[in-house]
Amino acid sequence: MEWMNISYILAFLAVFVASASQILLKQSAETEHKNIITKFLNWRVILGYGLLFGTTVLNVFAYRGIELKVTPMIEATGIIWVTLLAASILGERPTKRTILSIVITVIGIIVFSL
Repeated sequence: MEWMNISYILAFLAVFVASASQILLKQSAETEHKNIITKFLNWRVILGYGLLFGTTVLNVFAYRGIELKVTPMIEATGIIWVTLLAASILGERPTKRTILSIVITVIGIIVFSL
C-alpha cells in the first residue's frame, strides 16, 4: 500500500479515536463522583486523555503523507463520528441542530474536495 493511502487511513483513524475519547470524557462528566480526586482519576478520564495523546501521534505520521489543505475536511468528520457514537453508546437522540450541522459538514466536504 502506498504511503499516501496509509496517511489518509491514519488521519481518519485519528479523528475516530478522538471522537471515541470525547464520548468517554462525556460519560465521566455525567457520572457522580465521591470526591475531586475520583472525578479526575478514573478509568474513563485516563483512557480518554490517553486516546487523545494517541491521536497526536497518529496525526504526526498521517501529516507526513497528506496535504495540509485536506486536513480540515478530515477533521470535520469528527462531528459525524461524535454524533453516531453518542447515539449508539450513550443513547442520545440527535437534535435538529446536530443533524443540520452534519448536513452542512457533508456538503462542505463535498464542495471543498472538488
